[in-house]
Amino acid sequence: MTCILLTGSSRGIGAAAKQSLTERGVRVIGQATSASDDETLAADFGDPLAPKQLWDAAMELSGGAIDVLVNNAGLFIENPIDQSDIEWLDKWEDTLRINLTSAAQLSRFAVQHWQERGCGGRIVHVASRAGHRGDSPAHWHYAASKGGMLALHKTIARAYASEDILSFAITPGFTDTAMAGDYLESRGGDGLLADIPLGRVATPEEIASIVIFCALDAPASMTGATIDANGASYVR
Repeated sequence: MTCILLTGSSRGIGAAAKQSLTERGVRVIGQATSASDDETLAADFGDPLAPKQLWDAAMELSGGAIDVLVNNAGLFIENPIDQSDIEWLDKWEDTLRINLTSAAQLSRFAVQHWQERGCGGRIVHVASRAGHRGDSPAHWHYAASKGGMLALHKTIARAYASEDILSFAITPGFTDTAMAGDYLESRGGDGLLADIPLGRVATPEEIASIVIFCALDAPASMTGATIDANGASYVR
């Protein structure tokens, strides 16, 4: 049975992906800040030690074999530039640690694991449209973290394809999750939809379906690909 480690599995895209993957007969070991069941591990990525502790616990729970890593956990908070220096820097560093550094740590552990096993594996990075086009003046940190995730993804894809270690990235625009809902309201609510030709934001289930495709079904030749899902609000 395929075993997937899925971060940020308790809500939104992560919860939708976990449900659909389970329906596909895949074992999903989830991560959240607090554990809700026996297949969800508690880890707070604000702690630099948490990714290693999570990986070790997931390896033990899985019986020593993880086939796919989905880097989905994320932090999205405002960080206006007119705050004090220390407030701005604290939010910058918290966001990059949770959104990028923890994903890099887990990706490193996964690549080393697959190299030791002499087998392939897959990493799916849930990035953001912001990694391409930037974000609001209060979200420099978020855009930077997602741009960094895209660079991480491309590097992994190019470095390890010959070992059948594959990397895929997804760049959603606004998605109807609790995290995005607060942001939509803060930016004018429905008025923001004028920037989305589709006329609506994506659903978690739509993005989750792309996660599942990348994790299980995408052909190996797609490694290195970034899949946009933003209602044509940003086209490349």
